[in-house]
Amino acid sequence: MKFALMSLMANNPNAVTGEALTTQQKFQNIMKQAIKAEQLGFEAYGVGERHGAPFLSSSPPVVLTAIASQTSKIRLLTTVTVLSILDPVRVAEDYATLDHLSGGRIEIIIGKGNFAQHYPLFGIKSEEQWESLAERYSLLKRLWNEENVTWEGKYRPPLQNVTTQPRPYQRQIPIWHGSASSTLSTELAAKYGEPIFSSNTLHRQEKYKALIDHYRERLAFYGHAPEKAIVGAGAGGSIYLANTTEEAIERFRPYDTAFRSRLTQPHDIPPFVDLEDNVANGPILVGSPERVIEKILQYHEAFGHQVLSISVDGLPESEQSEQLERFAEEVIPVLKREIRSKVWESGPQLREEVATP
Repeated sequence: MKFALMSLMANNPNAVTGEALTTQQKFQNIMKQAIKAEQLGFEAYGVGERHGAPFLSSSPPVVLTAIASQTSKIRLLTTVTVLSILDPVRVAEDYATLDHLSGGRIEIIIGKGNFAQHYPLFGIKSEEQWESLAERYSLLKRLWNEENVTWEGKYRPPLQNVTTQPRPYQRQIPIWHGSASSTLSTELAAKYGEPIFSSNTLHRQEKYKALIDHYRERLAFYGHAPEKAIVGAGAGGSIYLANTTEEAIERFRPYDTAFRSRLTQPHDIPPFVDLEDNVANGPILVGSPERVIEKILQYHEAFGHQVLSISVDGLPESEQSEQLERFAEEVIPVLKREIRSKVWESGPQLREEVATP
């Protein structure tokens, strides 16, 4: 199994101390997270996209470019790029630029987003989100794969013989499809034969398994080999390790209480009655290292995923470091032995560029 650390860059007061970071301190915290993730052997670091407080992640390509300048090996992910509201021309340019500046380490996860405040900011109605995503994605693919693109659609002005610059550094910038709530996202991924990344954040395993199963079924429908499906999955939004599961639950409880208090959208309300219920029956990774390993293996049996993303958002820096170090030392080695993953085993496949005389 391969591992990614990710952040939505929510800048909330600490649930235990009440301490609030300045915006600058939070940006520096994210840089430290990414550098530490590379040092600890994580294969990827991801930055989400949200437009509105308390999130500071409105510009993932800028943040990931800064991270690229301070790292050398770790893959850089968007978790997710909210393509349903973005101009594909701008996306094509921004991420091709980042592709060059990172030496071909960028991969994007596209999605329609899970933040209702996005849509009025960018002139999109919520009922248009899936249609908008599909149209914009089709155009983005053409802009990266073709030159002199002529195009006309609903969600941006027509294009006439457009070649975006720079061209990507990689032959193909890898694209994943974020999957959280609808078969429309898994259908789009299957149509193009591309990987999915299940959020696996707030709900029971069967909800996410049904979407992953649908993805594999539709891969076959579109003529792709289901056995070659690539799946990533989140881990309940948080990890917290301690010597015993009881200790981990008690230490994590205030962070969980604060997190649940901020969930206001009906579709975001988890079905678990309390933290203990989530630990026993949900995706959250809170417990002893042995219990966390056991849960990840059980989820892998259901999902068949090759990549796992975790987050330490909400914890103070000292506990972020503690948790990442324990996870890297006590959990990752076991799972790498138990679950074979070919994802990210080779370097980026670079576009052949012909030098002009």
